[in-house]
Amino acid sequence: MSYCTAIDFMTADRKALHKAYHDHLYGFPIHDDDELFCRLVLEINQAGLSWDTILKKEAGFRKAYDNFSIASVAAYTDADRERLLADAGIIRNRLKVNAAIENARTILELQKEHGSFENWLELHHPKTKEEWVKLFKKTFRFTGGEIVNEFLMSIGYLPGAHAPDCPVFEKVLEKKPLWTAGR
Repeated sequence: MSYCTAIDFMTADRKALHKAYHDHLYGFPIHDDDELFCRLVLEINQAGLSWDTILKKEAGFRKAYDNFSIASVAAYTDADRERLLADAGIIRNRLKVNAAIENARTILELQKEHGSFENWLELHHPKTKEEWVKLFKKTFRFTGGEIVNEFLMSIGYLPGAHAPDCPVFEKVLEKKPLWTAGR
């Protein structure tokens, strides 16, 4: 069952939680490095948990991680790590917190080399899911197959965020996600 179809079967509360993300963010291209980093951190934190949990805690994540400013997170100290691990507004998992900080530092290096995180992603497009996973595992921390797949689908690099019969599908196509290049 696709995410689009699953929303139809959710309770009213769950549907309200998911609708804005589904209708306005999921599958749409992102051209801001901090927002790309945000999506990566959220996908990493979703591992082993429900997307409901992440959506409920998104505001807490934004606050805790300085609105996902890559430069700010890359400069975090051990005191910041401990602050994050004590913050009930986010997922308090040491591996995930460490991955966010280390991945911010990696993205800073990618920005220096390529001008932006987005440019680095575009440089490697197109790749198969398997090729992307291999690249992400080599480059970033805590990025397994499902995390990489969902991250890339959610930002328009891989197809599958919306089924063709989903009303949002055409809106996504209008934004020209990279997976449509050459279609």
